[in-house]
Formats: sequence, C-alpha cells, structure tokens
Amino acid sequence: MTKVCLVVGAGDATGGAVAKRFAREGYTVCATRRSLEKLQPLIAEIQQAGGVIHGFGSDARQEEAVVALVEHIESNIGPIDVLVFNVGANSPNSILTETARRYTKMWEMACLAGFLIGREVANRMVLRPNREDIPGASHKGTIIFTGATASLRGGAHFAGFSGGKMALRALAQSMARELGPMGVHVAHTIIDGVIDTEFTRTMFPERYALKDRGGILNPDHIADAYWMLHQQPRDAWTQELDLRPYMEKF
Repeated sequence: MTKVCLVVGAGDATGGAVAKRFAREGYTVCATRRSLEKLQPLIAEIQQAGGVIHGFGSDARQEEAVVALVEHIESNIGPIDVLVFNVGANSPNSILTETARRYTKMWEMACLAGFLIGREVANRMVLRPNREDIPGASHKGTIIFTGATASLRGGAHFAGFSGGKMALRALAQSMARELGPMGVHVAHTIIDGVIDTEFTRTMFPERYALKDRGGILNPDHIADAYWMLHQQPRDAWTQELDLRPYMEKF
C-alpha cells in the first residue's frame, strides 16, 4: 500500500529536507508551497533520486483549498501516514509600526493553517487500522508541527511571529492529548537556531561562517529527527523535541 508523507511548506531548507528524507524511505511525498513553480527544483531532485513526489500550489490559510487538497491526496494518491506542517511566518517588525493586517497574516500562516491541515488529516487518521511496521505500536499516523525559538518566548520585533508560533504550540499540545489515545502521534519541534540556507549564507555571512564548526542547523539532520519521531513506538512518544546547535544559548 502506498505510504504518503504530506509536507505543507516544503521550502528550500527544513521542508525540502524532510520531503527528501521520507522519499528515501519509500514514501510517496506530497509537497505544497503557495507557488508550484518554486517546488520544481525539489520535485526534480527527488525524481532523479528515484523517489515519488507530487507537488501542489496551495494556500494553507484557505479552508476550502486545504479540504480539497487532503481529499485529493486521500482519494487519488493514498492515505496520509505522516503530516509535517512547516509553514514559515517570520516577518520581524516593531510593535510601534506593526499593522493589524500583517499581524493577522502571520497568525494565519503560523497557526490557523496548522489547525486547518491538522484537523483534516486527523479526521482521516483516527479511522484507520493500526500500522503494522512498528512492533507493539498502536499507531495510525504522525503529525509534526515545526516550531521555533518564538514558540517559547517573544523577542523584540517578533510580536506577530511569536504570537502565531506560541498558538501553534498550544494547538499541538491539545491535539496530542486528544489524539494520542486514538493512536495518532502529534509532535511539536522547536528549531532553536539559524538554519543552513542560501538566505543565511547571503544575509548573515558571519553567522554562516559557523557552519564548519557545527554552529548552524543542518536541514538534513533536522529531517533525520523528524523521521525518528515518526518511528517511535507509543510507549515512548515524544510530544516536544527541541533542536539547536551545541553553541546556541538557551
């Protein structure tokens, strides 16, 4: 049977790395971004490596679009075994000049979108039989929400981002408590540190120089942690996992 990994927000760093990690494990990957065009390099890379991927241009904030996306995948591709919600929403700004429109948009991207896709996928997962590939597990699927430093504390100029990410963390906790007994593993990750991206290399060269010392997060290593979460038996489920470079202050 086809095993599907849905990555919502399959960007050039964490989301793309997660998609490639699950594709290597034999999963059919369904990857979304608002721009289908921006997904083409990831699609090509996974296909060239022998993996299977379907790309979708979709706005995760729009309820009708989310409902249609999940219905299409479940009806035409296969049951979603793992959902990774990885939508970015970081747009720093002073609280003195922040607008209601920007603030609302960040909350929609960081939290509302997570609620919409989480609800739709969870409604399918709870009705399924348990997975057979994890000994001793009552496991019907995994939902992973990507958080950030802002999930734990609000910094200057990050009121909108922190508000959305803290709300996403609360959503993940509520879903874990409700869905865990039903066999659905819900986890929230706190990515605390700078990630190795082209943006970081270009805009923050001094910080990027720490890469050779293990001072910034490697997206492939983040993806390894996501795969580990999906493989956990229910007697040792992780609800929250924080990942940071060894030199990151916390």
